[in-house]
Amino acid sequence: MATIYYDDDADLSLIQGRTVAVLGYGSQGHAHALNLRDSGVDVRVGLREGSSSAARAQEQGLTVKPTNEAAAEADVVVVLAPDTAQKGMWNDGLQDAVEPGNALVFGHGFNVHFGFIDPPAGVDVFLVAPKSPGHIARRMYEQGTGVPGLVAVHQDASGSTLELGKSYAAGVGLTRAGVLHTTFEEETETDLFGEQAVLCGGISHLIQAGFETLVEAGYQPEAAYFECLHEVKLIVDMIYEGGISWMRHSVSTTAEYGDYVSGPRVVNESSKAAMREILAEIRDGSFANGFMAEIEGGGEYFARKRAEGKAHQVEVVGRELRQMMPFIEGPTEDF
Repeated sequence: MATIYYDDDADLSLIQGRTVAVLGYGSQGHAHALNLRDSGVDVRVGLREGSSSAARAQEQGLTVKPTNEAAAEADVVVVLAPDTAQKGMWNDGLQDAVEPGNALVFGHGFNVHFGFIDPPAGVDVFLVAPKSPGHIARRMYEQGTGVPGLVAVHQDASGSTLELGKSYAAGVGLTRAGVLHTTFEEETETDLFGEQAVLCGGISHLIQAGFETLVEAGYQPEAAYFECLHEVKLIVDMIYEGGISWMRHSVSTTAEYGDYVSGPRVVNESSKAAMREILAEIRDGSFANGFMAEIEGGGEYFARKRAEGKAHQVEVVGRELRQMMPFIEGPTEDF
């Protein structure tokens, strides 16, 4: 059985007695920093010179300093910059600012697990990861509740790293809902697999393939959009609220029967074989090394695939149809 920690399992005073530097102020960074601050923790935000996030953090009452300066004056250093930026930050002076006796905290185990960052001896290393976007973690905290999260220890120099990790999770509000004890390996590899095989890669390519199949058969692109993309949210919301069986109970009997007879023809043993290959490439580091090499080499393939995705017909049609639906809170600007 999984070990899950709640408020009664955590001593909030441990993190309240430390000085924390949150490096990064994006989706996760702002939630960690503000929730910790409101939990009575001494927090400052570390950002690169010229960061567009500095003004927003200052407006919300936080002290902002250059990345390495913020880290040097803290004894808990929280690295919440994008995965692709962390190796460069570490090599650009951050490793010198983290001293023995400090704690080094991550929101995702990617760089540590795959060896892009090698924390020095004498430093506690743990991760705390809300299982939600940062703005949801912040909103739930402000409402007096929390979102579930993960805690894992990579290096226990002090002998009490897990206790500090649980305290940190309490400061972010996660122990209100429950925090699952995991490992850097499990968090990193399951996270990458879920993103690639199901949540991002799986869903997006399933939508595109379904849309293309209908359009190539002569159906209107607008009708294909509604059936293969727009209604995904309706189904996912039901699954989120009550599981797959609740979704099947809630849809029509026609849809439920079609699920049973047709779903396995799309996602079948060959699909699972591909998933096992994906997982193997994640576990042996092939994906991580290829990804970092792509980014460090200028990201030409990445940029080309992003542009191709934005130009896909389902995206073009979607931008037009969403004008009919002012109830959808979509992006306020081009991206």
